[in-house]
Amino acid sequence: MKLDVINLDGSAAGEVELTDAIFDLEPRADILHRVVRWQRNKAQAGTHKVKTRSEVSYSTKKIYRQKGTGGARHGSRKATIFRKGGIYKGPTPRSHAHDLPKKVRALGLKMALSAKAKAGSLIIIDNASSEAKTKALAAQVKNLGWKRALIIDGASVNENFMLAAANIDGLDVLPSMGANVYDILKRDTLVLTKAGVEALEARLK
Repeated sequence: MKLDVINLDGSAAGEVELTDAIFDLEPRADILHRVVRWQRNKAQAGTHKVKTRSEVSYSTKKIYRQKGTGGARHGSRKATIFRKGGIYKGPTPRSHAHDLPKKVRALGLKMALSAKAKAGSLIIIDNASSEAKTKALAAQVKNLGWKRALIIDGASVNENFMLAAANIDGLDVLPSMGANVYDILKRDTLVLTKAGVEALEARLK
């Protein structure tokens, strides 16, 4: 499939041929869901923690005598039935990550790219370079109508462009190796540079 290429000022810059096996697949919600779930679970901190009976701070002295109180027999204020006592079988620090085959991950990325192309939300620009001026880049982004956009460049991102884009709300910039399903689907518009297209095709071929 072919797409027109534009410059950041909106002018035409030719066209580019995109690989159908990457940008023209039929998206499957189940594959995209599996990959996004794998990504988010892997990113989850898993630092939730409660104190068990052996960790709460209380005296180990028997709280009252064994017999003659008319109440239940208790030996410790740390028991789980007491207020501020230990928690029984609460969460402990752990990893939420799970395995997902590399082929499924690659297929998910292809389908995310294809979904944007089919929706008409894929834009190709000649290159992502500008002065390190947020005001100038923000004006260009506004003129192009990008409200929530992800820009994917080649192996590295132009430093001045990264600085200019840093404070623009709704605009994210990633190198090609950082391209992922979650960030692509999260934004309304996907913008690829020509270098980004070449890098993604080399990565997913």
